[in-house]
Amino acid sequence: MRKILEKFSTFINKMQPTQIMVMGFAAVIFIGGMLLNLPIATQSGEQIGFLDALFTATSAVCVTGLVMVDTATYWSHFGQVVIITLIQIGGLGFMTIATLFALIAKKKINLRERLLIQESLNQIDLSGLVKLTRYVLLMTFLIEGIGAMLLSTVFIPQFGLGKGIWYSIFHAISAFCNAGFDLMGSVSGPFSSLTSYVNNFTVTITISLLIIFGGLGFPVILDIIKQKKISKLNIHSKLVIFTTAALVIGGMLIILVLDFNNPATLGPLGIGGKLLASLFQSVTTRTAGFNTIDLTVMHQSSIFIMIILMFIGAAPASTGGGVKITTMATLVLTVRSFILGKEDIEIFERRIGLSTVRKSLGIFLIGIVVVVFGTLMISVTNPDFTLVEAGYEVVSAFATVGVSIGGSPNLSIPGKIFIIMFMFMGRVGSLTILIAISSRGIKKNPPIRYPEGKIIVG
Repeated sequence: MRKILEKFSTFINKMQPTQIMVMGFAAVIFIGGMLLNLPIATQSGEQIGFLDALFTATSAVCVTGLVMVDTATYWSHFGQVVIITLIQIGGLGFMTIATLFALIAKKKINLRERLLIQESLNQIDLSGLVKLTRYVLLMTFLIEGIGAMLLSTVFIPQFGLGKGIWYSIFHAISAFCNAGFDLMGSVSGPFSSLTSYVNNFTVTITISLLIIFGGLGFPVILDIIKQKKISKLNIHSKLVIFTTAALVIGGMLIILVLDFNNPATLGPLGIGGKLLASLFQSVTTRTAGFNTIDLTVMHQSSIFIMIILMFIGAAPASTGGGVKITTMATLVLTVRSFILGKEDIEIFERRIGLSTVRKSLGIFLIGIVVVVFGTLMISVTNPDFTLVEAGYEVVSAFATVGVSIGGSPNLSIPGKIFIIMFMFMGRVGSLTILIAISSRGIKKNPPIRYPEGKIIVG
């Protein structure tokens, strides 16, 4: 046994940080799948089957929210605790959780572990990583605690003390981690999400704020706390805040206009309800997975806008997915500079480096390829899905959103396997997975630089 552990330790030490991160997430998902496949995890006492258990565990760890069964009516309290634990691990990152236990045990964080934390939190340098991890843990529990307290003002009167507290904690964690799992199936029917609270200001705004804070990213939240004024924030924080505000407000207005008179969604609501519902649906596409109206009956134009918003996603180093808002902002700024004939790409009196542009372009193109390929595969393996439903399911999985209009339980076995893959890629990062597979990283200084060639484009 000792020799096996020594060999395993040697094998791990030879791996790159990206490889360890990919394997770490995979290990947590596998363990979660094993736990959810136990009879004790279901209310009926029957095993769900390993594939569906693995699908649920992947959705939880990758903070997606796509489900095979209704969380409230199918899983037992044990199963629900496993799911919310996987969500918390997935939202924070397994290295952040590992660092928490190391800090509790007063264990020194070595250089290799710092490299893993750097990769997990998507940071540029190694300085202050342990301190940042402490702040991440503190802010996470503080924000989730405040969210749970606000939700309890609605849930405790409705469900009683014990159940109300559990529902408040579960939904606060699920919202901040942008997971989208809910326990409302026993209240308003299976797979109903938060539709019974479409006119409830407290629930709608609290969940929306939790989603937004989770999607901003930990570095941005800490920068806001430290600087207190927008003018003093760094360029990354400013870009994330302004882009998030533009997407949330823009998405809200577009959904409001397109579905304003839709009798199956916004039509029956008053003006206040329409605004709340439009805002929530715009926010939930920040990779959250909740919904307060029936998404399956929204106009196709609204669904198309939601697909775009889901694909863009949240900010880097956040609990959300997607290609990230800074990626899209960088590409938009690049196009603007090209149109204006500027040599440099500028924003907030700062210049964006060429390496950032290259990385943004790579992430965007990989995302497009995954979505196109995924839509094709889901369409082929699930003939009952329309092209829009297939594309919506794939983008929802890849961007770790968790909303569905085709019905995830209706997926075929190959379809489930593909969606599991897309959820994993969306959470860990396609670029990270490709680098981990190549095991070489990127050579920054190639020995040979070839002469420039002229290509006609446009």
